[in-house]
Amino acid sequence: MAQPNLSDLLQQAQALQEKLKQMQEEAAAKTVDAQSGGGMVRVTVDGSMQVRRIEIDPALLASNDKAMLEDLITVAVNQGLRQAQAMVAAEMGKLAPMGGFKFPGME
Repeated sequence: MAQPNLSDLLQQAQALQEKLKQMQEEAAAKTVDAQSGGGMVRVTVDGSMQVRRIEIDPALLASNDKAMLEDLITVAVNQGLRQAQAMVAAEMGKLAPMGGFKFPGME
C-alpha cells in the first residue's frame, strides 16, 4: 500500500474547506418561506438561520387575539427555521462523500 503524500492530503483538505465555505455562503444567500394560520402569518428565513421578514395579515391584527398571534408567529418561524436547516443540509450533502476527497490506497 502506497504511503499517502502529506502535501496532497493538505491540498485536498484546503480545497474541501474552500468548497465548504463557498457552499455556506451560497446557502446563506438563499431563502425559504413558511407560513401558519392558512397564510395569515408568513416568514422568510435565510440559510444562515436569520429571519428576514415576517408578514402578518391585517385581519389577524384586527382580531386582537394576542395569544393566537404569538402562537402563529412561533409556528411560522419554527417551520421556516426547519426548512432553512433542511435546505442547508441538502446543499452540504452535495459535498458527500467528502467532496471528492481521495485518500491514497482507498480509491
